[in-house]
Amino acid sequence: QVQLVESGGGLVQPGGSLRLACAASGSIVRIYRTGWYRQAPGKQRELVATITNGGYADYEISVEGRFTISRDNAKNTVYLQMNSLKPEDTAVYYCHAEAYPQDYWGQGTQVTVSS
Repeated sequence: QVQLVESGGGLVQPGGSLRLACAASGSIVRIYRTGWYRQAPGKQRELVATITNGGYADYEISVEGRFTISRDNAKNTVYLQMNSLKPEDTAVYYCHAEAYPQDYWGQGTQVTVSS
């Protein structure tokens, strides 16, 4: 089993920044890629960014250049640095771990971008 705990969400003004963290525990050796998804009210959950164990990162086009995903292997934590936030970034952000033989989700953290 893998447990994922997100933190760092909150309310921020447009143009501001937040850093989300996803701390993994349990059978973390089974994880080969970690990602962040988000779900806005009335919309489907969408992929934001992913990072492999080797550090290869990939981004959804609307966040590329504004968001940075990174990992600290010593802390078993993946981060999402979000800069230049826009109201349309408002959503619940979920951490997702691709692992063998099953994937795992965190409980989500709310990000609200509003003046």
